[in-house]
Parts: sequence; structure tokens; C-alpha cells
Amino acid sequence: MVTEVEISPREAEVLELVGAHLSNAEIAARLCISVRTVESHVSSLLRKLEVPDRRALARRAPEPADAGPSHPAPVLPAPLTSFVGRVSERIELTGMLKAHRQVTAVGPGGVGKTRLALAVAAEAAGEYSDGVWFVDLVPVTDPDLIATAVAGAVGLGEQPGRDMTESVVAALADRHALLVLDNCEHVVDGVALFLERLLATCPRGAVLATSRARLMVPFERVYPVPPLSLAVDGESDAVALFMERAAAVGRSLDPALRDQIASICDRLDGMALAIELAAARCSTLGLDGITAALSHPLRMLTGGSRADERHRSVRGALDWSHALLEPADRALLRRVSVFVAPFTAVAAAAVAGGEEGVVAEGLARLAEQSLLVVTASPGGTEYRALETIRQYGVERLSEAGELVDARSRHVRWCLARAAGLAAARGDRRAGFDAVADDLRAALAWAAGQPEQRTDAYGLARHLAELTFVRNLIGESQGRYEQAAALADDPAAVASMLRHAAAVASCRMHGDDMYRLRRAAADAARRSGDTAGAACDLATVAANAYRFSGKFVRKLPQEEAVALITQARELGGDDPAAQAAVALAEAGRALTELGAAPGLNDDAVPMTIARAERAVELAHRTDDPLAESAALDTLTCAQSWAGDTFAAAGTARRRITLLSSTPDTPAGTHELIEALGEATEASLGTGDLPGARRWARQLADHPLLAEVGHRATGWLLVADTLAGNVEEILTGSIRFLDAWQRAGRPAMSVLGPPAAAVATIHGLRDDQDAWREWSAVLNQLDPSPGNTCGYGAVFDAMLLLHRGQAPEALERMAPEPGEVWQWVTWIWLHWYVALRAETAVLARSSDAGDRLAEARTIVAGNPVATAIVERAQALLDNDQERLLATADAFDTAGCRYQSARTLVLAGGDHAARGAAALADLGFAPMALPRITSYGNRQAGSGRRRADPPRRG
Repeated sequence: MVTEVEISPREAEVLELVGAHLSNAEIAARLCISVRTVESHVSSLLRKLEVPDRRALARRAPEPADAGPSHPAPVLPAPLTSFVGRVSERIELTGMLKAHRQVTAVGPGGVGKTRLALAVAAEAAGEYSDGVWFVDLVPVTDPDLIATAVAGAVGLGEQPGRDMTESVVAALADRHALLVLDNCEHVVDGVALFLERLLATCPRGAVLATSRARLMVPFERVYPVPPLSLAVDGESDAVALFMERAAAVGRSLDPALRDQIASICDRLDGMALAIELAAARCSTLGLDGITAALSHPLRMLTGGSRADERHRSVRGALDWSHALLEPADRALLRRVSVFVAPFTAVAAAAVAGGEEGVVAEGLARLAEQSLLVVTASPGGTEYRALETIRQYGVERLSEAGELVDARSRHVRWCLARAAGLAAARGDRRAGFDAVADDLRAALAWAAGQPEQRTDAYGLARHLAELTFVRNLIGESQGRYEQAAALADDPAAVASMLRHAAAVASCRMHGDDMYRLRRAAADAARRSGDTAGAACDLATVAANAYRFSGKFVRKLPQEEAVALITQARELGGDDPAAQAAVALAEAGRALTELGAAPGLNDDAVPMTIARAERAVELAHRTDDPLAESAALDTLTCAQSWAGDTFAAAGTARRRITLLSSTPDTPAGTHELIEALGEATEASLGTGDLPGARRWARQLADHPLLAEVGHRATGWLLVADTLAGNVEEILTGSIRFLDAWQRAGRPAMSVLGPPAAAVATIHGLRDDQDAWREWSAVLNQLDPSPGNTCGYGAVFDAMLLLHRGQAPEALERMAPEPGEVWQWVTWIWLHWYVALRAETAVLARSSDAGDRLAEARTIVAGNPVATAIVERAQALLDNDQERLLATADAFDTAGCRYQSARTLVLAGGDHAARGAAALADLGFAPMALPRITSYGNRQAGSGRRRADPPRRG
């Protein structure tokens, strides 16, 4: 337990969930707080508990009573009844689990596989430093959703750019954990594929599975689960179980009756489920009644192998227990067997038929006979049938000729619940999670019934919408594609495929986006919507230009041109088609401009004109998403032209446009892209508060919860330029952890945040952290953008802080025109302003010329202008003008540069500046010897090693 430091009640809640290995996004959802708030609590806990990282923090989470001091509590379902006997089986299975990475407990239904596995997992929890998780596969009807079930149990989400299996495997790759997969028999193929990938990638992970058949995977070791022991002399687990369960229903049995009880258990072949069912009848029938009732059905169960007899003994017990029910209760049991997840009396009444009060009484009677399990939930009392009983009920439903009717009512109930959730506002997560497995099961059945095709289509469509909101984006794409396959109307097919393409874009799967849009165009043409088909084809080309980084197969230029030509011919004078074609043509022109070796006076205005035309045509269609796409292209064109303020204005216009759009896949994708673009634009113009505002929205977006490196990147950059050390130290934990779990991908877009964090550690004089982050940067981005663009800006900041002005001057030696493609858009103003300042501080002969040039370029940028004005004041030895820039920096939200200005001012101001730097968390600043600019002495800070030349 954590007792040595004082933590708040909310921090204690966060710590407990960190110990359960939930992500920040999962913790935020569980506690109904923002991801940012979770990050703040985690950062506070790291400091208070003096631990280096999240994994160490998890080990400091509170332990349950009698647990070991350093292992998280197992995430296992709490048993409703005690576990009886099985001492030798537990020892044997535990031994196999210690010796082998994957063990499958195999046996017939009702033998007690699940309870044995849970008992062994609970006892073994202390052996696994990163936890034990239980995954119930009963509700899983699609083998492709195994990873989704595991993710839900472990508390993981899908990472855009990876499917769910890849996301889960990556998250568990370095964890020493035990995964318990229960009831694998109906999805053996899916489990086998998942386990092969998991165990090959996670060398410290182990899996304990239960199944009626072995899984046939390379690492598997099989443990046959025997029936409960039936020995008459000495101890008998079967007798002990019968006596305990009989006592639980109010009939404590005399130990002298053990022989009679043993005879009953022998008739039931020691099968745990059959014994429990019989014991539940003890209070009403007595032992004699049970013996008489069992005799007739069990006499029929002869022949076949011993394993078959065990199956039959459970069936016999179920037949017997079923026969003792009133007809109405029999009907209720078989009808509620269509539910695969816990259900309420209200749901049962809707699916089984009947008044809610009458149904509730029937459910209570079934629970009293151990045919249903009762649990309490926030939504009220819930019921669930064990899988063996549920399967028995489905068989009885079929025998009664009621299967189609009951499943049809279940489908209609699911469709109504899904429609209600899809139409609801606010957080729909809990509501969806409660019914998700039933929605999937109902759809799996309805999709194969021709007469259910319409309802299946509606269910697939709603499930696609809900899984997207739940951030199960891989499943969402698949459900949209399934809805398209179920739709009878080609127009509906086209609509579903467009949604699927938008989800694919959110997943960073450009090739799927291409395939699905092309298919949507074909469907639109079949429906007679040639204009819609034209929009689809033009969008294919435009997306290939806009999101080229999301494609594995780059779209050949000639293919893109052919798509645009075909779209133009199909669209005719349709306004939406014309807008889509104009956007594709603008994207093509922008791509050609980007590929040019330098700025072309004719190409730049032509590209901007094309983009403006695309915006104008899209605006006429009153389609905000089409207009957003066009504004994106215009922003990029303006940035290539070096028109920083125009680009920023366009980016803000795009955000305003999207602020009221529906929460659809296409709208979400546009918004995420727009938030990143608006952040970059604000950084480029020196609007640090605006940049932090947009970056914070991006970091908190639920779709990016599992890709914290992408979510927090621009926020780290903005906070670095502002000098917000605490925010950097907190956010960089999420960035680094997510990047490592994503497989350490080399992505140039992640270069600026890595450089920013490295710079902050350099400014703090934390050499170890600076070296670590410099290594991360070099792995992320060896491109010229690092060498000549943002890398030069951040290196100059650090070198100037260390008093190494000549080295900073050398680092920024290239003229802006020489490296224009790396400093336009975001970094131009920062580059020229810092370059001018380095010239002044290094006493370069061309300092005056650089200042004059920089003043013209950065006009309107409050931070860059203040840097230039500060340099001019230093050059002119103008103390009043110098101090005025400190106020300008404060107004612009740039605390670091304000404090730095005071240090440069010298005298009493320098002391105040040094104190301000220390309060911010920075090391003392060293001053260059610039006595010709004033009567100043060199700073007391020691000179440190130069930062590396990156790239």
C-alpha cells in the first residue's frame, strides 16, 4: 500500500486504474474526466512517489489484502460461489503454466474448466508483474473480433494505422502478464491466429485457455480437466460440492448421508455443473427424490465413449432440471437463451414476450434453480445463463420450433437499442458496452437470413456508427462494408462505402480508402447517380494528393489524371462534381509545386488560384466537409508561397467551419486534420495561446487516445516555444510511451516534438534526458527538415541559452532562401528572427542587414518581432527598448523569452530574470561576452557540450 506520501482521493483512483494497466483514455472514460486531467494526476503521482515511469507507478498501486507487495491485482471476475476441492488439479495446472507459455484446459461442457482456470490464475497472479486478465469469449461470434474482446478486457484501444490485433500485440509486447481466454471452442480458428501472433511477439506473456477442443497452436500444452473426484472412502470433491451447494439453498445435509450423495454424484459422472443443478433441487426434492428423478433419464444415457457419457450426464441433468420446471418457465429459459450478454427483466420481456412483472418472477425462479446467474449492475438486476445452459436452451428453442421467432424478436430489440444509442447525445460508451455483444450476435444471425436482410442492414449501419464513436475503428470500417453488402439499394451501398472509406482514412489506411471510394463510384453509377460517381472518383485523386503519407501504394500520376478526367466527364455541370474535380486539380498543382526544386513565380499564384476556385465551388454546394477539404489545399498552397498569415487565416476559417459538423467519420477525420493544421499555422504566426488551444483539443481527441505520440506532438512544440516546462515533462511521458508501444516508427512529423522535448531538457541542464531525446529525434527524422528547419531553430535556442552565439550563428548559416522548403509555413519567422539575434550576439558584421531583413519578414508575428526588437536593442545598447520586449513576450505567452530578456538586460534585471528562469525550471543562462553592446559581464553559467548536428 502507498502510505508514505499524501495523495488526494482522485489521485488514489487514478493510481488504482494505472495499476490495472488502463490507458489514460480508458481512465478518463472510467472516471468521467478529461485525458488532460488524467495526465496531470499521473504526472503528480510520478513526482510524489518518486518513480521514473508509468510501469513503476503501476507497481506502486494499492494491493488487495494478502496480495504480494509488487504485483497488480488480477483483473478476474469475482466468483459468486466458493471454489471447492480440485487440489491436485490446481497443482498440476499451475505447474504446467509455470513450465509452458500457453496451456489449454480441455474438457466437456460442465466439467468445471472455467472455475479451475480462474482459481489457478488467481493463485498465479503474483508471478506476473504486469497483471492477469480474464477474457470471456462466449459473446464473440466473429473470429475476427478476438483481439477486440482482449482489448476490451485489458483496457486497450485500437491505434490508427494498425488493426486491433496489431494494437493489442504491440501494447502487450513487453509485458509480463497472463491472459486467460475462456470458452474458445466456437472460435478456435480466430483464437489460434491471434495466439500465434501474440506469443511470437510477447516473449514474457503467457496464456491459459479453456476449450472443449485443443487450439492447435505451436506453443500449446494441453491439460485434460477431469471430473470431480468420486471416491467414497476418504475425500470426494464431488460430494463436498454437492453438500456446499445444497446448504446454500437452505438444506444442510448430514455427513452420514455422504454415501447416498456419492451415488448421486456418480450418476452425474462427477460433472460440476450437473452436480450443482441437482444440489439446487435438494431443498424441494430431498436426496430420495433426486435419486428417483435421475434414474429414468440417466438409464437412457448408455453407450459411446466415456467423454460422450460425460456430455450426456450434463444433458441428462439439464433434461431432468428442465422437466421439473413449469411450462412457462421452460419457455422463458429457452427464449432468453438468445442473449449472449447479461440482460435485464425488461429486455427479457421484450424478447421472450409477456409482462415485465411476470417475466421478472420467472427469471427469479430460474435463478433459484441455478439455471441463471444473477448479478447487480448500475442499470439494475441482470441475469445470465452459463454457456452450457445457454446452448441447451437454444437447442430446446429449435426443438420447439421457436428459434426463428425468438431470434427475430432479439434482432428487433437490438435494432431498437442500437438506433436509440446512435441517436443519443453525450457519452454513449457505457450504453454501447452493455449491449455490444448482443448487437454483434444478432447481426451474425440476421445477416444469414434472407428475410432479415433489411433489419440486418440497419443493425450493421448502427453498429458501424456506434463502434466508430467507441473508437473501435477497425470494426467500424468492417461494419460499414457489411452494411454495404446487405443493402439492396445501390445508393445506400454507395453511402455505406463512403463512410467506410472515411473510417479507413481515420485509420491511416489510404489503400483501403482508395478501394472503397472506387467501389462507391461503381455503386453510384449503378444507382444512376453519375454526379455522385464523379465526386467519388475525383475524391480518390484528391485524397491521394492530400494524404499521400497514408498510402502504401502511391497512386501513379497518370492514374490520378485519368480519374480526374473521368470525373469531369461524368459530372458535367453538377455543382458538387465540379467542386470535387476542382479540388483534385488543385491538389495535383500543389503536388507539382512541392516537387519543384525552388519557388516558381508563375506556379505559385496559379496553384493558389486553383485552390481558391475549389473553395469557391465547394462553398456553393453548402457542404462543409467539401469546403474543409478545399480550404486545406488552399492553406497548403499559401504556406508554400510563404504567406504565413494568409495560411493561418485559412486554417482558422476551416476550424470554424467544422465546429458544428456532425460527428461522422468524414467529419472527424477533417476535424483532426484541421486541428493539426491550425496549430501549425498559429505557431507559424507566433500565436502561442491559439496554438496551445488547438493543440490541446487535438491531444484530447478520443480517436487519438491510443496514439499519444501523434496526439501530443504539436502541444509539446507549442509548450516548448512558450517555456511551459511542467506541461512538457507531463506530455512527453505520454508521447514517449505511445511511440515505443507503436514500435518506434520513423515519422518526420514527430521530429519537431522530439526536438522540442530535447531542447527543454537541454535548457534544464538534464544531460541524460537531453541525450535520450536527441537519440529519439535522430531515429524519428533524419530528414533535411531536422537538419535545416525546425532542428536549426531548436538548436539555436539551446546554444544561445548556453552563451554559444558563434556556434548558433554557424548552425543557422544557410540563408532562408537556401532552405526555403524546410522553413516555410511554421519555421520561417522563427528561423529568420533567431538568425538575426545570433548575428548580433556573435558580433557578426552583417548583423544590421539581417535585422532589417528579418523585421520585414516577421512583421505581425508578436514573438518573432519581439526577438528581432530585442536583438536591435542589444545592438543599439537601448535598455528601455530592450525591457519593452520583455513585456511583449509576456503578452504573447512566451515566458521563457521574457525571462531571458531580463537576463540579457543585466544588473538587477538579470537577477530577476535568473529567478524567473529558475521558477520555470530552467538552468542558469550563460551570456556571451558582448561588452561592446553595454557594460555587461559574461554569465556565470558554465559552457556545456554543443548539441549534435542532427540529420
